[in-house]
Amino acid sequence: MSQYDLLLPLTLFAISTTLTPGPNNIMLTASGVNFGFRRTVPHMLGIATGFPVMVAAIGLGLGGLFEAYPQIHEVLKYVGIAYLLWLAWKVASAAQSEEAGVNAKPLNFLQAAAFQWVNPKAWIMSVGAIATYTTLQGDVLREVLLIAGVFAFVTFPAVAAWTLFGTAIRRLLKSTRARTVFNWSMAALLVASLLPFLFG
Repeated sequence: MSQYDLLLPLTLFAISTTLTPGPNNIMLTASGVNFGFRRTVPHMLGIATGFPVMVAAIGLGLGGLFEAYPQIHEVLKYVGIAYLLWLAWKVASAAQSEEAGVNAKPLNFLQAAAFQWVNPKAWIMSVGAIATYTTLQGDVLREVLLIAGVFAFVTFPAVAAWTLFGTAIRRLLKSTRARTVFNWSMAALLVASLLPFLFG
């Protein structure tokens, strides 16, 4: 089977995994609610760039480094969990910060790109894609670049859809109380997304 035979199933895999709920999409929805679409664009671009770069890096050998030194991956896992909990708090307190006059800000490009390396879902998607859509006798470089390219193509529309969803909800959440309830709900979902990695 050539890499072109894998293109359709790979694209369907990329679409389904980028559109399903996870830490990125939960945070984008909350950012759309709290900051609007335009201010969330750097966050979206950071994900759309950072995730394909992560896929390429893992496919081209970084995964082997973690296999040789699993303690690096273990440290990264707990750094990621701590960072995700901090982000959950930032999401939960966004409405109160705005009401108190604190200049709350969405994630910027670099923060969103770097976040992919501590995002549990991003790791599962990356490793799953590389393991499934590369072949033993194939050209590893071409296959990995194809996988990263497909994710680069589908990620931005997917994250934009979640941000637009948040922007649409924003019109319904006019009071600080309603937005606070929404933000705490999003923060709870973000923490819940960690449970399989904490107890798995």
